[in-house]
Amino acid sequence: MSNAKITSSDELIKRLNLEPHLEGGYFCRTFTSSHKSNTRAAMSSIFYLLNKESPVGHLHRNRSDILHFWQHGSPVHYTLLSPAGNLERVVMGPDLAAGQQLQMLVPGGYWKASELLHGNHSLISEAVCPGFDFDDHELADASHIQQHYLQHWPALKHLISR
Repeated sequence: MSNAKITSSDELIKRLNLEPHLEGGYFCRTFTSSHKSNTRAAMSSIFYLLNKESPVGHLHRNRSDILHFWQHGSPVHYTLLSPAGNLERVVMGPDLAAGQQLQMLVPGGYWKASELLHGNHSLISEAVCPGFDFDDHELADASHIQQHYLQHWPALKHLISR
C-alpha cells in the first residue's frame, strides 16, 4: 500500500467518484439514511469539491439545514444571505487562529455560495437534515435577488449561475 498523499483535484475527483454539480464544483452522495422523517431520509451527506476549473458553487438555497465540514486543501469562502437580508461571509479552512472554521451550519432557507479564491482545490463534506431532495433546492435567479436584496446585489452578482 502506498503512503503517497492525494494532492491534485483530478485525483480526488477520480478516487471519490465526484461528478459535476449543477451549482458548480463536483460532488458525490456518500450516505442516505434508511431512517425516515415523514417520507424523506432523515439525513444524507455528500463530498463537495471546488477547484481551479470550477471555483464557484453558485448562489442557491435549500429547505433543510446543512452542516459543512472542511476536509482538505485550501480554504473555501462562503457568502450567506439570511431570509431577513443579513449578509455574512465565512471562511472554512484549517487556520483557526485566522478565524477559519472547520464546520459551519447553514440553516434551511438561507442563500449560500462558495468560492475557491486561492489554491488548487478545497474539499468539504455536507450533512443535510432532513436528507437532501432536489425539490427543496433552488438556484438563485438574478431578478429575484435584485428585487429582494438589491442592497447586496454588487456583492452577489458574480455568484449567480448564468
